[in-house]
Amino acid sequence: MVETYRSPRGSQLTCANWQIEAAYRMVQNNLDPDVAEDPANLIVYGGLGKAARNHEALHKILATLRRLQPDQTMLVQSGKCVGVMQSHVDAPRVLLANSNLVGDWATWDEFRRLDALGLMMYGQMTAGSWIYIGSQGIVQGTYETFVAAGKRHFGGDLSGRLVVTAGLGGMGGAQPLAVTMAGGVCLAADVDGTRIDKRLHTRYLDERIDDPKQALQRALEMRAQKKAWSIGVACNATQLLTIVRDAGVVPDLLTDQTSAHDMLVGYVPDGMSLEQANLLRQRDQKAYQRESSRTVCKHVALMLDLQERGAITFDYGNNIRTEARDGGVAEAFRIKGFIPEYIRPLFCSGRGPFRWVALSGETSDIAKTDALALKMFSANASLRTWIEKAQARIAFQGLPARILWLGYGERAAFGLAVNDMVRKGELKAPVVFGRDHLDCGSVASPYRETEAMKDGSDAIADWPLLNAMGNVASGATWVSIHHGGGVGIGKSIHSGQVSVADGTESAERRLRRVLNFDPASGVMRHADAGYEAAEIFARERSIDLGG
Repeated sequence: MVETYRSPRGSQLTCANWQIEAAYRMVQNNLDPDVAEDPANLIVYGGLGKAARNHEALHKILATLRRLQPDQTMLVQSGKCVGVMQSHVDAPRVLLANSNLVGDWATWDEFRRLDALGLMMYGQMTAGSWIYIGSQGIVQGTYETFVAAGKRHFGGDLSGRLVVTAGLGGMGGAQPLAVTMAGGVCLAADVDGTRIDKRLHTRYLDERIDDPKQALQRALEMRAQKKAWSIGVACNATQLLTIVRDAGVVPDLLTDQTSAHDMLVGYVPDGMSLEQANLLRQRDQKAYQRESSRTVCKHVALMLDLQERGAITFDYGNNIRTEARDGGVAEAFRIKGFIPEYIRPLFCSGRGPFRWVALSGETSDIAKTDALALKMFSANASLRTWIEKAQARIAFQGLPARILWLGYGERAAFGLAVNDMVRKGELKAPVVFGRDHLDCGSVASPYRETEAMKDGSDAIADWPLLNAMGNVASGATWVSIHHGGGVGIGKSIHSGQVSVADGTESAERRLRRVLNFDPASGVMRHADAGYEAAEIFARERSIDLGG
C-alpha cells in the first residue's frame, strides 16, 4: 500500500509549539498528492527533487519533530534526520543540507552512486527545504519575466503575441498561466500527457490538443484574435519546434522549461514514447543519456534556428544550453539567460519570490493577507494586478498560499503586520514566510541567477553560504543549504529560509531580523558586484555596506 501524506489543518498543535509545527506541516504539505509530482517516491518536482530521502527517513523526521523541544534544533542531512542538538529558543528549529558534494566529486555520476547507496538525495530548491507551494510558487516569477519581455520587446503586454515553450512539470507548468496573465498565447509541449491534464485540472492551462499541427493552427487563430489562451501539446519539444519551423511560423517569444538539468531522469529523448523512454532508462542508462544528449542538441539547434529567423529566444534556467554545448552545439550560448535579461534589476532592490502559507489550511486566511497586501502596497500597480489575477486564476494546491515579489523593507513590514494579525486572532492559525532559493542574494548559479555578473563573480559561492549563516544568526525557523537545484549537480549552490509568524513578541523580533537581512544580503551582493542601482538603493535605505 502506497503511503500518502497531507498536512494537518486547524489550530490544534501536534508539536511543542508553532515554530516546530510549521516544519511538521510543511514537509507533509510538500508531499500532498495535490502538490507533489510523484508523492509515492517522495518526489516533489524537478525530476528528482525530494522532500525526504526515503519513507523510513521521513517517518524519523516526523517523529523527531513531534518530540522536539522549543530550545532544540534538528539536523537533516540530505533528507534524513541525523541528530538533535541543544540550542536556544531563537535558534532555527531545523537545519538542512541537501546534495552538497566536494568540488572534484560534484558530478551526476557521483551523486547517483551515493543516491543508490541511500546516502543522499537531490533537494532541488524548495522541495528539500519544505517550502514548495505548488506551481503558484513559480507563476509570479514567470509572470514578471513575461511582463518584462512584453515591455522591452513589444512596448506593452503580450497581447497578440505567440509564446512557444516546452515542459509542464512542477516548474514549467506555471508558463501557460503566466503567459495568458500577461495577455499572450502560449503553445507548450510536454511528452507526459498526465502533466498536461494536471495543469488543465488546476486551470493553469486552457486546452489540450495532441496533434502538434492542429495545436499550432489553434494558437495562430488565438494570436490573430488577440485572445489570451494556452494550449498543451502531448509531444516532444523537438517535434513541436520542427513543425513550427517547417510551417514558417516565427514565435514572438521562445523558451523552454523541460527538466534539462538531468539528462537521465528529467529530460526525455525524442523518437520514442514516454513508456519506451522509461524502459530504455531501466535497461541501459548510458544509452538513455546518449539519446538525451542527441535530443537536447537537436532541441537547442531548433531554438537557434528560430532565433535566427526572428524569435526572441531566452534560456529559462534549466541548463539546456550547457547540455547542448557539451553535446557539440558550439553556439548554444547565443541564447541569453532570463535573469540578466529581465530579472536582475529587481534583484538590485532586494526584490524576489517571497511567499507565505496559511498553516490553518483556511483560504480565508490568505484572502485576509491578500487584502492586507493590497492595502499596504496600493501604489504598486503591477503588484495589485498580480494579486487580482492570482485571486481569479490561481488554484491552491495543498495548504493555501500566496507568492508576491516583495523587496527589502516591504518583506519585513508585511511580515510584521501579518504577525500582528495572528496576535489579534484575525487569522485562524499562524503563517509561515519563505521564498524560492531563486532570490536576490541566496544563490550562486553561473548558468542562471548569477549568469553574466557585472564583475565576473558568477561562480563565487560565498554569497549563499553567507546568506544561510546570516539567516541562522537572525533566527529563521529553518534554514537550508543545497547544491544543484534548478540546473543540476556541479552547477549551483543555494540557500533558503522559512520563518513563522505566530503572533508572539519573540516571533516579531525574529521576523524583523530575518526579513530585513535576507533581502539586504541580495542588495549587498549586487552592490559588491558593481551594480550602481544596488549601490544607490543601499544608500537610500541605509543598508550598511561596510567601510
